[in-house]
Amino acid sequence: MTIQRLGTTERMSAAVSFTNLVFLAGQVPDDRGEDAAGQTRQVLAKIDRLLASAGSDRSRILSAQIWLKDIDADFAAMNAVWCEWLPAGCAPARATVEARLASPNVLVEIMVIAASAMPNPA
Repeated sequence: MTIQRLGTTERMSAAVSFTNLVFLAGQVPDDRGEDAAGQTRQVLAKIDRLLASAGSDRSRILSAQIWLKDIDADFAAMNAVWCEWLPAGCAPARATVEARLASPNVLVEIMVIAASAMPNPA
């Protein structure tokens, strides 16, 4: 079975697909001056692009892990954007936690696992 890596650097890949699964690395916003809602929109747009590159989309997300810098301050804003973005009837298994993120101005990071539309070639 073939492993495909997208957006690979010396330390990580933005996405890795194997059989019919797509694993995304944690995605963070590029414009870190925005509030939690704005940062969430940016991250979800990155997820859309990566999933499309790997032959998947948001309706095929199986699992999501969400990290917030301040869960008390940002959970409602992030969740409102998430619920607007997620197709009806496609809610994945999900965990959301508060965490000290790699950069102090990152408010949200999201990592997903999705099913691809087509399995990788053997």
